[in-house]
Formats: sequence, C-alpha cells, structure tokens
Amino acid sequence: MVPAARRTAGTMFAALHGELAAHAWGAPDHEYDAYSLFHQRSLAMGWLDDRSAGGGAEDRMRRAPGLWAMNDADWNDHSIASGADLISWFQVEASAVADDRPLPVRPFLQCAESATAQLGTPRVTAVQLLLPVQGLDAAARPAYAPLPSMLTADWFAGRDPRSRAPVEVNINSGRDPSVPGVAEQLANRLRHLDQPVFAYGSHDLVGEDAVLAPPFDDSFWNGPPLHGMVLRGELTEWSCDAIGWLAEAIADTAASLGIRTPLLVTVTRSHAAD
Repeated sequence: MVPAARRTAGTMFAALHGELAAHAWGAPDHEYDAYSLFHQRSLAMGWLDDRSAGGGAEDRMRRAPGLWAMNDADWNDHSIASGADLISWFQVEASAVADDRPLPVRPFLQCAESATAQLGTPRVTAVQLLLPVQGLDAAARPAYAPLPSMLTADWFAGRDPRSRAPVEVNINSGRDPSVPGVAEQLANRLRHLDQPVFAYGSHDLVGEDAVLAPPFDDSFWNGPPLHGMVLRGELTEWSCDAIGWLAEAIADTAASLGIRTPLLVTVTRSHAAD
C-alpha cells in the first residue's frame, strides 16, 4: 500500500538581519553548517517532521510527526543582494496546522536563532518571514481558539517595561492586493487584541520601496512585494520569541479576514538603542 502524501501548510522562511560577532574560540567545524545545526536543533526539540524520510527496510519504521520538514538553510552569502546585512536564513515545509494551533513561527525562530548562535553572537536588527497563510483554515478554528496565537499571549505578561522596543512591521501580499484590501480591519483587530506583546501605534499602506528586499526570487512566493502595509508600535521586548508571537497573531488575523496567499512579514527595530 502506498502511504498517503504528507499534508503541509506550505513553505515557511526566516531571514535574520543584523550583525554577527564571532565567538572568541572561533567558528564551528566546517561540517556543522546552518542546515545541519538547524536540523539537529529541530530534532532535539521534537519539532522535525521526518515522515518523508527513509528508504528500503526503513520504509516500515514508525516516524515522528512534527512541525516542519527541512528544506534548506545557510549563513550569509554575499552574492545575495539582500539590501541589508543578512546573517542567516532558514527554509522549511510547515506541516499541516492543527485547527487550534497557530503557524509554528515561535519554535521556528527559536531554532533559527539557536543555530545562528553556534556561529557567533547575533545582534538582530530585523527578522523577515514568509508565512504560508494559505495553509490556515480559519473556518475550522474551534470556538475556544478563533485566534490560536492568543492562547499563549500571557507568556509575555509581567515583562520589564524598560525592555519595550519600538518596531515597524511590514506586511506584504506580493502581487495579490489582499493586504491593502483588509488593512484597516487587520490593524483594528490587532489593536484591540487583549495581549501584552504588541502595543499598536499607527499604520499606513506602503509599496515595494518600503520592503526589505527578500533573499529569494519573486517566483519563490508571489512577488514582487507590491501590496503592503506597515504597522508601527512597541514589542514588549526585542526578541525572536516576541517577534514570532506577533507573526503568528498576524497570520491568524489575516486568515480570519480571508487572506489566502503567502505573506512576507518584516519586523524591524526602529532604532538601535537598547
């Protein structure tokens, strides 16, 4: 019997921008590249879906489901015209998302940050994400989790107010004009969410010139990034964890408003003050 094809939500991509200070003891051995380190971290945390792996006698093994399957990853490649200092990037195929769960952006960024930290100490100034919002079924959400990201928002309660960080959040739907079409509703819903992670300030519609150029070709998603908006506000802290939660909330909200296209989301710290 041929096994059923593994259902997926779509491609999820993360790029970390900023500066990387090399460790005093030097770089890791050359065989430990971004791909292998991300793979090992995903495996250790139980987040790697390797049901498509195997071959021969291994086809009969019971393999672990997980949040994503590996696609690709790398450190900075100076041949990529990224428009800013690209530290590292990671690409996975997100598994089908349970009806009461968000896209797994927080664990994805945790693995990306952990793998990058093996090479040096990152000072991240921007995080760019490609989110497969088309893989979310808002109509299937249960009553207790219409926006599943909200189930974990209180993790960020009680943080040091001195850690708050001003940010700009660019949300772009590429050639699809869906983001400008729901921009007011999206901003309004995010502004009124009862959560301590992101404090809304303002928003505007923006075009391609306002977007940090992604390190992949337009054909990879739905580019070029022609139709977008920018949110301004404050994160409770400048961290990949908080950025990941905000991205999950944006994806949940966008799906609930009928968006069915990948979204390019770029979160940039508004200034370098710590």
